[in-house]
Amino acid sequence: MAGRLYGVGLGPGDPELVTVKAARLIGAADVIAFHSARHGRSIARGIAAPYRRDGQVEEALVYPVTTETTDHPGGYRGALEDFYADAAERLAAHLDAGRDVVVLCEGDPFFYGSYMHMHKRLSTRYGTEVIPGVTSIAGAAAELGRPLVEAEETLTVLPGTLPPADLAARLASADSAAIMKLGRTFGAVRDALESAGRLDDAWYVERATTPQQRIAPLASVDPSTVPYFSVALLPSRVHASTAAALSSMPPSPAAGAVTVVGLGPAGREWLTPQAQDALSAATDLVGYGPYLDRIPGNPRQVRHPSDNRVESERAEFALTLASRGRRVAVVSSGDPGVFAMASAVLEVAATEPYTSIPVTVLPGLTAAQAVASRVGAPLGHDYATISLSDRLKPWDVIEERLTAAARADLVIAIYNPASKSRTWQVEKARDLLLEHRSADTPVVLGRDVGGSGERVSVVRLGDLDPDAVDMRTLLIVGSSQTRHVNGTVFTPRRYPTG
Repeated sequence: MAGRLYGVGLGPGDPELVTVKAARLIGAADVIAFHSARHGRSIARGIAAPYRRDGQVEEALVYPVTTETTDHPGGYRGALEDFYADAAERLAAHLDAGRDVVVLCEGDPFFYGSYMHMHKRLSTRYGTEVIPGVTSIAGAAAELGRPLVEAEETLTVLPGTLPPADLAARLASADSAAIMKLGRTFGAVRDALESAGRLDDAWYVERATTPQQRIAPLASVDPSTVPYFSVALLPSRVHASTAAALSSMPPSPAAGAVTVVGLGPAGREWLTPQAQDALSAATDLVGYGPYLDRIPGNPRQVRHPSDNRVESERAEFALTLASRGRRVAVVSSGDPGVFAMASAVLEVAATEPYTSIPVTVLPGLTAAQAVASRVGAPLGHDYATISLSDRLKPWDVIEERLTAAARADLVIAIYNPASKSRTWQVEKARDLLLEHRSADTPVVLGRDVGGSGERVSVVRLGDLDPDAVDMRTLLIVGSSQTRHVNGTVFTPRRYPTG
Protein backbone atom coordinates (compact mmCIF):
# COMPACT_ATOMS: atom_id res chain seq x y z
CA MET A 1 0.00 0.00 0.00
CA ALA A 2 1.33 3.42 -0.96
CA GLY A 3 2.30 5.94 1.67
CA ARG A 4 0.48 9.22 2.24
CA LEU A 5 1.75 12.67 1.33
CA TYR A 6 1.30 15.52 3.81
CA GLY A 7 1.92 19.20 3.13
CA VAL A 8 2.42 20.61 6.62
CA GLY A 9 2.27 24.33 7.37
CA LEU A 10 4.65 25.40 10.14
CA GLY A 11 3.54 28.97 10.69
CA PRO A 12 5.71 32.09 10.47
CA GLY A 13 8.67 30.93 12.56
CA ASP A 14 7.88 30.44 16.24
CA PRO A 15 7.75 26.64 16.86
CA GLU A 16 4.95 27.24 19.39
CA LEU A 17 2.74 28.42 16.51
CA VAL A 18 2.87 24.98 14.89
CA THR A 19 -0.59 23.40 15.12
CA VAL A 20 -1.21 20.34 17.26
CA LYS A 21 -2.04 18.30 14.16
CA ALA A 22 1.09 19.43 12.33
CA ALA A 23 3.24 18.48 15.33
CA ARG A 24 1.64 15.05 15.53
CA LEU A 25 2.17 14.32 11.83
CA ILE A 26 5.77 15.51 11.92
CA GLY A 27 6.51 13.12 14.77
CA ALA A 28 4.76 10.20 13.07
CA ALA A 29 6.18 10.57 9.53
CA ASP A 30 8.61 8.10 8.00
CA VAL A 31 10.16 10.76 5.76
CA ILE A 32 10.66 14.49 6.39
CA ALA A 33 11.23 16.62 3.27
CA PHE A 34 12.23 20.28 3.33
CA HIS A 35 13.42 22.91 0.88
CA SER A 36 16.59 24.95 1.17
CA ALA A 37 18.92 27.10 -0.89
CA ARG A 38 22.32 25.72 -1.85
CA HIS A 39 23.79 26.73 1.50
CA GLY A 40 21.73 23.83 2.93
CA ARG A 41 20.21 25.70 5.85
CA SER A 42 16.45 25.17 6.14
CA ILE A 43 14.22 27.44 8.21
CA ALA A 44 11.42 24.88 7.96
CA ARG A 45 13.65 22.12 9.32
CA GLY A 46 14.57 24.32 12.29
CA ILE A 47 10.95 25.14 13.12
CA ALA A 48 9.98 21.47 13.03
CA ALA A 49 12.96 20.27 15.08
CA PRO A 50 11.12 20.08 18.45
CA TYR A 51 8.58 17.67 16.95
CA ARG A 52 11.00 15.31 15.16
CA ARG A 53 11.96 11.85 16.37
CA ASP A 54 15.08 9.78 15.88
CA GLY A 55 15.28 7.50 12.87
CA GLN A 56 13.30 9.60 10.41
CA VAL A 57 14.56 9.77 6.82
CA GLU A 58 15.39 13.26 5.58
CA GLU A 59 14.95 14.46 2.01
CA ALA A 60 16.67 17.79 1.51
CA LEU A 61 15.19 19.48 -1.57
CA VAL A 62 17.93 21.94 -2.49
CA TYR A 63 17.03 24.59 -5.06
CA PRO A 64 19.52 24.73 -7.96
CA VAL A 65 19.05 28.51 -8.19
CA THR A 66 17.45 31.21 -6.07
CA THR A 67 18.25 34.73 -7.29
CA GLU A 68 21.36 34.06 -9.38
CA THR A 69 21.57 33.41 -13.12
CA THR A 70 21.73 29.92 -14.62
CA ASP A 71 23.06 28.31 -17.79
CA HIS A 72 20.13 25.88 -17.92
CA PRO A 73 18.75 25.64 -21.51
CA GLY A 74 15.31 26.59 -20.24
CA GLY A 75 16.59 29.47 -18.19
CA TYR A 76 15.54 30.14 -14.60
CA ARG A 77 12.06 28.65 -15.04
CA GLY A 78 13.40 25.59 -16.82
CA ALA A 79 15.91 24.93 -14.03
CA LEU A 80 13.16 25.06 -11.43
CA GLU A 81 10.79 22.84 -13.43
CA ASP A 82 13.47 20.16 -13.70
CA PHE A 83 14.17 20.50 -9.98
CA TYR A 84 10.50 20.11 -9.04
CA ALA A 85 10.11 17.07 -11.29
CA ASP A 86 13.18 15.39 -9.79
CA ALA A 87 12.10 16.21 -6.21
CA ALA A 88 8.62 14.80 -6.87
CA GLU A 89 10.04 11.52 -8.12
CA ARG A 90 12.30 11.23 -5.08
CA LEU A 91 9.28 11.59 -2.83
CA ALA A 92 7.27 9.22 -5.05
CA ALA A 93 9.87 6.50 -4.44
CA HIS A 94 9.17 6.72 -0.70
CA LEU A 95 5.41 6.79 -1.23
CA ASP A 96 5.55 3.75 -3.51
CA ALA A 97 7.44 1.90 -0.78
CA GLY A 98 4.61 2.62 1.69
CA ARG A 99 6.36 5.38 3.60
CA ASP A 100 4.41 8.46 4.71
CA VAL A 101 6.06 11.69 3.64
CA VAL A 102 5.71 15.08 5.36
CA VAL A 103 6.79 18.08 3.29
CA LEU A 104 7.56 20.96 5.62
CA CYS A 105 6.46 24.42 4.58
CA GLU A 106 6.89 27.76 6.34
CA GLY A 107 3.64 29.64 6.79
CA ASP A 108 0.77 27.94 4.99
CA PRO A 109 1.38 25.33 2.24
CA PHE A 110 -1.15 26.92 -0.14
CA PHE A 111 -0.18 30.54 0.52
CA TYR A 112 2.88 31.21 -1.65
CA GLY A 113 4.16 27.93 -0.21
CA SER A 114 6.94 25.79 -1.65
CA TYR A 115 4.91 22.63 -1.02
CA MET A 116 2.36 23.39 -3.74
CA HIS A 117 4.83 22.37 -6.48
CA MET A 118 4.94 18.87 -4.99
CA HIS A 119 1.16 18.84 -4.60
CA LYS A 120 0.60 19.57 -8.28
CA ARG A 121 2.77 16.64 -9.30
CA LEU A 122 1.80 14.04 -6.69
CA SER A 123 -1.75 14.64 -5.43
CA THR A 124 -3.36 12.80 -8.35
CA ARG A 125 -1.19 9.74 -7.73
CA TYR A 126 -1.24 9.41 -3.93
CA GLY A 127 -3.45 10.09 -0.96
CA THR A 128 -2.69 13.65 0.07
CA GLU A 129 -3.56 15.90 3.00
CA VAL A 130 -2.67 19.55 3.52
CA ILE A 131 -2.33 20.91 7.07
CA PRO A 132 -2.86 24.69 7.12
CA GLY A 133 -0.48 26.93 9.00
CA VAL A 134 -0.43 30.45 10.41
CA THR A 135 0.56 32.75 7.56
CA SER A 136 3.38 35.26 7.76
CA ILE A 137 0.77 37.99 7.29
CA ALA A 138 -1.17 36.84 10.35
CA GLY A 139 2.03 36.53 12.37
CA ALA A 140 3.25 39.96 11.30
CA ALA A 141 -0.07 41.65 12.11
CA ALA A 142 -0.17 40.00 15.52
CA GLU A 143 3.36 41.16 16.34
CA LEU A 144 2.64 44.64 15.02
CA GLY A 145 -0.43 44.73 17.24
CA ARG A 146 -2.68 46.29 14.62
CA PRO A 147 -5.70 44.69 12.93
CA LEU A 148 -5.52 44.20 9.20
CA VAL A 149 -9.22 44.69 8.46
CA GLU A 150 -12.24 45.90 10.38
CA ALA A 151 -15.92 46.32 9.52
CA GLU A 152 -16.37 46.18 5.72
CA GLU A 153 -12.73 46.66 4.76
CA THR A 154 -11.08 44.29 2.29
CA LEU A 155 -7.54 42.97 2.46
CA THR A 156 -5.39 42.93 -0.67
CA VAL A 157 -2.39 40.56 -0.78
CA LEU A 158 0.23 41.46 -3.36
CA PRO A 159 3.59 39.99 -4.41
CA GLY A 160 6.40 42.52 -4.44
CA THR A 161 7.44 41.12 -7.82
CA LEU A 162 4.57 42.92 -9.58
CA PRO A 163 5.59 45.77 -11.93
CA PRO A 164 5.87 48.95 -9.81
CA ALA A 165 3.12 50.77 -11.74
CA ASP A 166 0.67 47.87 -11.20
CA LEU A 167 1.65 47.68 -7.54
CA ALA A 168 1.09 51.42 -7.02
CA ALA A 169 -2.33 51.32 -8.70
CA ARG A 170 -3.54 48.46 -6.53
CA LEU A 171 -2.17 50.00 -3.35
CA ALA A 172 -3.90 53.30 -4.10
CA SER A 173 -7.33 51.62 -4.14
CA ALA A 174 -6.75 49.14 -1.32
CA ASP A 175 -8.29 49.44 2.13
CA SER A 176 -5.59 47.32 3.73
CA ALA A 177 -2.76 45.43 2.10
CA ALA A 178 0.05 42.98 2.68
CA ILE A 179 3.01 42.84 0.30
CA MET A 180 4.98 39.60 0.16
CA LYS A 181 8.26 38.59 -1.45
CA LEU A 182 10.32 41.62 -0.45
CA GLY A 183 14.09 41.18 -0.35
CA ARG A 184 15.37 42.42 -3.74
CA THR A 185 11.99 43.99 -4.53
CA PHE A 186 11.93 46.24 -1.47
CA GLY A 187 13.11 49.39 -3.26
CA ALA A 188 10.41 49.08 -5.91
CA VAL A 189 7.77 48.34 -3.26
CA ARG A 190 8.76 51.43 -1.32
CA ASP A 191 8.52 53.55 -4.47
CA ALA A 192 5.08 52.09 -5.24
CA LEU A 193 3.83 52.92 -1.74
CA GLU A 194 5.10 56.47 -2.05
CA SER A 195 3.55 56.85 -5.51
CA ALA A 196 0.20 55.58 -4.13
CA GLY A 197 0.35 58.04 -1.24
CA ARG A 198 0.50 55.22 1.31
CA LEU A 199 4.13 55.22 2.43
CA ASP A 200 3.43 56.92 5.77
CA ASP A 201 0.83 54.23 6.60
CA ALA A 202 3.12 51.30 5.83
CA TRP A 203 4.89 49.07 8.34
CA TYR A 204 7.73 46.64 7.86
CA VAL A 205 7.91 43.32 9.75
CA GLU A 206 10.92 41.03 9.36
CA ARG A 207 11.07 37.40 10.50
CA ALA A 208 7.84 37.76 12.50
CA THR A 209 7.52 35.74 15.74
CA THR A 210 11.21 34.71 15.80
CA PRO A 211 14.03 36.02 18.03
CA GLN A 212 15.37 37.88 14.96
CA GLN A 213 12.12 39.80 14.47
CA ARG A 214 12.32 43.45 13.45
CA ILE A 215 9.43 45.92 13.21
CA ALA A 216 9.72 49.48 11.90
CA PRO A 217 7.91 52.12 9.87
CA LEU A 218 8.63 51.04 6.31
CA ALA A 219 9.87 54.48 5.27
CA SER A 220 12.77 54.18 7.74
CA VAL A 221 14.08 50.81 6.54
CA ASP A 222 17.36 50.54 4.61
CA PRO A 223 16.68 48.45 1.45
CA SER A 224 20.08 46.77 1.71
CA THR A 225 19.08 45.14 5.03
CA VAL A 226 15.81 43.53 3.89
CA PRO A 227 15.68 39.70 3.68
CA TYR A 228 13.17 37.64 1.71
CA PHE A 229 11.35 36.64 4.90
CA SER A 230 9.74 39.99 5.52
CA VAL A 231 6.40 41.59 4.77
CA ALA A 232 5.02 45.10 4.28
CA LEU A 233 1.67 45.88 5.87
CA LEU A 234 -0.92 48.60 5.42
CA PRO A 235 -3.09 48.00 8.52
CA SER A 236 -6.76 48.83 8.91
CA ARG A 237 -7.57 52.49 8.44
CA VAL A 238 -10.93 52.07 10.16
CA HIS A 239 -9.22 50.70 13.26
CA ALA A 240 -6.65 53.50 13.25
CA SER A 241 -9.32 56.21 13.07
CA THR A 242 -11.62 54.70 15.70
CA ALA A 243 -8.74 53.91 18.05
CA ALA A 244 -7.54 57.51 17.81
CA ALA A 245 -11.03 58.82 18.52
CA LEU A 246 -11.45 56.54 21.52
CA SER A 247 -8.05 57.42 22.95
CA SER A 248 -8.94 61.11 22.87
CA MET A 249 -12.22 60.60 24.75
CA PRO A 250 -12.25 60.87 28.54
CA PRO A 251 -13.38 57.67 30.24
CA SER A 252 -17.11 57.65 30.90
CA PRO A 253 -18.19 57.38 34.52
CA ALA A 254 -18.94 53.84 35.55
CA ALA A 255 -22.63 52.95 35.60
CA GLY A 256 -23.36 50.56 38.42
CA ALA A 257 -26.14 47.98 38.47
CA VAL A 258 -27.27 44.90 40.35
CA THR A 259 -28.25 41.64 38.67
CA VAL A 260 -29.82 38.94 40.81
CA VAL A 261 -28.79 35.62 39.28
CA GLY A 262 -30.32 32.19 39.72
CA LEU A 263 -27.64 29.48 39.70
CA GLY A 264 -30.05 26.58 39.39
CA PRO A 265 -29.92 23.66 41.79
CA ALA A 266 -26.35 22.48 41.22
CA GLY A 267 -23.47 22.77 38.73
CA ARG A 268 -22.80 24.76 35.59
CA GLU A 269 -24.91 22.47 33.39
CA TRP A 270 -27.99 23.75 35.26
CA LEU A 271 -27.03 27.40 34.62
CA THR A 272 -28.73 29.35 31.81
CA PRO A 273 -26.54 31.11 29.20
CA GLN A 274 -28.11 34.43 30.25
CA ALA A 275 -27.09 33.85 33.85
CA GLN A 276 -23.59 32.79 32.80
CA ASP A 277 -23.21 36.00 30.79
CA ALA A 278 -24.24 38.12 33.79
CA LEU A 279 -21.76 36.33 36.05
CA SER A 280 -18.96 36.83 33.52
CA ALA A 281 -19.70 40.57 33.16
CA ALA A 282 -19.81 41.28 36.90
CA THR A 283 -17.08 43.10 38.79
CA ASP A 284 -18.38 41.86 42.14
CA LEU A 285 -20.11 38.65 43.23
CA VAL A 286 -22.26 38.79 46.36
CA GLY A 287 -23.94 35.83 48.03
CA TYR A 288 -24.04 33.02 50.53
CA GLY A 289 -20.54 31.50 50.69
CA PRO A 290 -21.36 27.95 49.47
CA TYR A 291 -23.24 29.39 46.49
CA LEU A 292 -20.29 31.61 45.53
CA ASP A 293 -18.06 28.54 45.74
CA ARG A 294 -20.00 27.07 42.79
CA ILE A 295 -18.76 29.86 40.49
CA PRO A 296 -15.28 29.42 38.91
CA GLY A 297 -12.72 31.89 40.23
CA ASN A 298 -11.74 34.97 38.24
CA PRO A 299 -9.02 37.29 39.66
CA ARG A 300 -10.71 40.26 37.94
CA GLN A 301 -13.73 39.86 40.20
CA VAL A 302 -14.16 40.53 43.92
CA ARG A 303 -16.17 37.99 45.94
CA HIS A 304 -18.18 39.01 48.98
CA PRO A 305 -19.40 35.87 50.82
CA SER A 306 -21.76 36.14 53.79
CA ASP A 307 -23.92 34.04 56.07
CA ASN A 308 -27.23 32.68 54.83
CA ARG A 309 -29.27 34.64 57.40
CA VAL A 310 -28.40 38.19 56.41
CA GLU A 311 -30.45 38.71 53.23
CA SER A 312 -31.31 42.38 53.88
CA GLU A 313 -27.75 43.29 54.83
CA ARG A 314 -26.45 41.46 51.76
CA ALA A 315 -28.90 43.30 49.52
CA GLU A 316 -27.95 46.69 50.97
CA PHE A 317 -24.26 45.90 50.55
CA ALA A 318 -24.76 44.95 46.89
CA LEU A 319 -26.72 48.13 46.16
CA THR A 320 -24.06 50.23 47.89
CA LEU A 321 -21.40 48.68 45.66
CA ALA A 322 -23.54 49.45 42.60
CA SER A 323 -23.94 53.08 43.72
CA ARG A 324 -20.14 53.34 43.47
CA GLY A 325 -20.16 52.18 39.84
CA ARG A 326 -19.69 48.44 40.36
CA ARG A 327 -21.52 45.79 38.30
CA VAL A 328 -22.77 43.44 40.99
CA ALA A 329 -24.17 39.93 40.62
CA VAL A 330 -26.12 38.73 43.65
CA VAL A 331 -26.34 34.95 43.43
CA SER A 332 -29.02 32.57 44.65
CA SER A 333 -29.37 28.84 44.35
CA GLY A 334 -32.29 27.70 42.20
CA ASP A 335 -34.43 30.65 41.14
CA PRO A 336 -33.73 33.97 42.90
CA GLY A 337 -37.45 34.75 43.05
CA VAL A 338 -38.36 31.57 44.96
CA PHE A 339 -37.55 31.96 48.68
CA ALA A 340 -34.31 33.68 47.67
CA MET A 341 -32.53 36.99 47.12
CA ALA A 342 -34.64 38.74 44.46
CA SER A 343 -37.32 39.97 46.85
CA ALA A 344 -34.71 41.02 49.44
CA VAL A 345 -32.80 43.11 46.90
CA LEU A 346 -35.94 44.69 45.42
CA GLU A 347 -37.27 45.53 48.87
CA VAL A 348 -34.12 47.46 49.75
CA ALA A 349 -33.90 48.98 46.25
CA ALA A 350 -37.34 50.52 46.77
CA THR A 351 -35.95 52.73 49.56
CA GLU A 352 -33.63 55.74 49.49
CA PRO A 353 -30.84 56.16 48.57
CA TYR A 354 -31.04 53.15 46.23
CA THR A 355 -34.11 53.91 44.11
CA SER A 356 -32.01 54.96 41.09
CA ILE A 357 -29.93 51.76 41.01
CA PRO A 358 -31.00 49.45 38.13
CA VAL A 359 -31.90 45.95 39.36
CA THR A 360 -32.39 43.00 37.00
CA VAL A 361 -33.59 39.53 38.01
CA LEU A 362 -32.48 36.53 35.95
CA PRO A 363 -34.40 33.28 36.51
CA GLY A 364 -32.92 29.93 37.38
CA LEU A 365 -34.11 26.36 37.38
CA THR A 366 -35.88 25.75 40.69
CA ALA A 367 -35.16 22.97 43.13
CA ALA A 368 -38.75 21.79 42.77
CA GLN A 369 -38.37 21.43 39.01
CA ALA A 370 -35.06 19.59 39.43
CA VAL A 371 -36.44 17.12 41.98
CA ALA A 372 -39.60 16.57 39.95
CA SER A 373 -37.58 15.75 36.83
CA ARG A 374 -35.78 12.92 38.62
CA VAL A 375 -38.98 10.96 39.23
CA GLY A 376 -41.21 12.00 36.32
CA ALA A 377 -43.87 14.72 36.49
CA PRO A 378 -45.33 15.12 39.97
CA LEU A 379 -45.90 18.83 39.22
CA GLY A 380 -47.95 18.03 36.14
CA HIS A 381 -51.07 19.76 37.53
CA ASP A 382 -51.76 22.66 39.91
CA TYR A 383 -49.33 22.88 42.81
CA ALA A 384 -48.38 25.14 45.69
CA THR A 385 -44.91 26.05 46.92
CA ILE A 386 -44.55 26.51 50.68
CA SER A 387 -41.53 27.04 52.93
CA LEU A 388 -41.53 25.43 56.37
CA SER A 389 -39.04 27.97 57.71
CA ASP A 390 -40.60 30.01 60.49
CA ARG A 391 -37.67 32.42 60.70
CA LEU A 392 -39.44 35.11 58.63
CA LYS A 393 -43.09 34.14 59.22
CA PRO A 394 -44.89 32.56 62.18
CA TRP A 395 -45.68 28.87 62.30
CA ASP A 396 -49.42 29.42 62.53
CA VAL A 397 -49.33 31.09 59.08
CA ILE A 398 -47.47 28.06 57.72
CA GLU A 399 -50.08 25.74 59.20
CA GLU A 400 -52.90 27.76 57.62
CA ARG A 401 -51.27 27.61 54.21
CA LEU A 402 -50.51 23.89 54.42
CA THR A 403 -54.11 23.25 55.44
CA ALA A 404 -55.49 25.40 52.62
CA ALA A 405 -53.30 23.69 50.01
CA ALA A 406 -54.20 20.25 51.35
CA ARG A 407 -57.92 21.02 51.32
CA ALA A 408 -57.60 22.32 47.74
CA ASP A 409 -56.01 19.02 46.75
CA LEU A 410 -52.89 20.74 45.39
CA VAL A 411 -49.57 19.04 44.97
CA ILE A 412 -47.26 20.77 47.48
CA ALA A 413 -43.55 21.50 46.98
CA ILE A 414 -42.07 22.04 50.45
CA TYR A 415 -38.89 24.11 50.74
CA ASN A 416 -36.68 24.53 53.83
CA PRO A 417 -38.27 21.60 55.65
CA ALA A 418 -35.67 21.29 58.42
CA SER A 419 -32.37 22.58 59.77
CA LYS A 420 -30.10 21.95 62.75
CA SER A 421 -32.26 24.22 64.88
CA ARG A 422 -35.64 23.25 63.36
CA THR A 423 -36.27 19.54 63.87
CA TRP A 424 -39.98 19.21 64.58
CA GLN A 425 -41.66 20.94 61.61
CA VAL A 426 -41.59 17.94 59.22
CA GLU A 427 -43.43 15.70 61.66
CA LYS A 428 -45.96 18.44 62.40
CA ALA A 429 -46.53 19.10 58.67
CA ARG A 430 -46.89 15.37 57.93
CA ASP A 431 -49.54 14.94 60.62
CA LEU A 432 -51.44 17.99 59.44
CA LEU A 433 -51.43 16.78 55.83
CA LEU A 434 -52.63 13.33 56.87
CA GLU A 435 -55.82 14.99 58.07
CA HIS A 436 -56.62 15.73 54.41
CA ARG A 437 -54.56 13.21 52.41
CA SER A 438 -54.43 9.44 52.24
CA ALA A 439 -51.49 7.78 53.97
CA ASP A 440 -50.70 6.22 50.55
CA THR A 441 -50.08 9.64 48.96
CA PRO A 442 -46.64 9.61 47.20
CA VAL A 443 -44.02 11.90 48.71
CA VAL A 444 -40.79 12.61 46.78
CA LEU A 445 -37.66 13.38 48.81
CA GLY A 446 -34.94 15.03 46.74
CA ARG A 447 -31.60 15.97 48.27
CA ASP A 448 -28.75 17.83 46.51
CA VAL A 449 -30.17 17.07 43.05
CA GLY A 450 -27.45 17.57 40.45
CA GLY A 451 -24.72 17.54 43.09
CA SER A 452 -22.33 14.90 44.35
CA GLY A 453 -24.64 14.02 47.24
CA GLU A 454 -27.79 13.56 45.15
CA ARG A 455 -30.34 11.27 46.75
CA VAL A 456 -33.94 10.86 45.54
CA SER A 457 -36.56 8.53 46.98
CA VAL A 458 -40.33 8.08 47.04
CA VAL A 459 -42.25 7.11 50.19
CA ARG A 460 -45.87 7.00 51.38
CA LEU A 461 -47.00 10.08 53.28
CA GLY A 462 -47.82 7.82 56.22
CA ASP A 463 -44.23 6.52 56.19
CA LEU A 464 -42.46 9.89 55.92
CA ASP A 465 -39.60 9.81 58.46
CA PRO A 466 -38.57 13.29 59.68
CA ASP A 467 -35.04 11.99 60.38
CA ALA A 468 -34.59 11.43 56.61
CA VAL A 469 -35.06 15.14 55.91
CA ASP A 470 -32.55 17.99 56.27
CA MET A 471 -32.17 21.58 55.02
CA ARG A 472 -30.89 20.41 51.62
CA THR A 473 -33.92 18.22 51.03
CA LEU A 474 -37.01 19.27 49.11
CA LEU A 475 -40.32 17.45 49.49
CA ILE A 476 -43.02 17.06 46.89
CA VAL A 477 -46.28 15.83 48.39
CA GLY A 478 -48.69 14.46 45.81
CA SER A 479 -52.39 15.27 45.45
CA SER A 480 -55.22 12.70 45.47
CA GLN A 481 -54.54 12.18 41.75
CA THR A 482 -50.75 11.74 41.91
CA ARG A 483 -49.65 8.23 40.97
CA HIS A 484 -46.52 6.21 41.73
CA VAL A 485 -46.05 3.52 39.06
CA ASN A 486 -42.84 1.47 38.61
CA GLY A 487 -40.65 4.16 40.19
CA THR A 488 -42.26 7.01 38.23
CA VAL A 489 -44.37 9.66 39.92
CA PHE A 490 -46.77 11.80 37.91
CA THR A 491 -49.87 13.92 38.38
CA PRO A 492 -52.27 13.62 35.41
CA ARG A 493 -53.27 16.87 33.75
CA ARG A 494 -56.94 15.86 33.73
CA TYR A 495 -58.84 16.24 36.99
CA PRO A 496 -61.93 14.08 37.56
CA THR A 497 -65.29 15.86 37.42
CA GLY A 498 -68.64 14.96 39.00
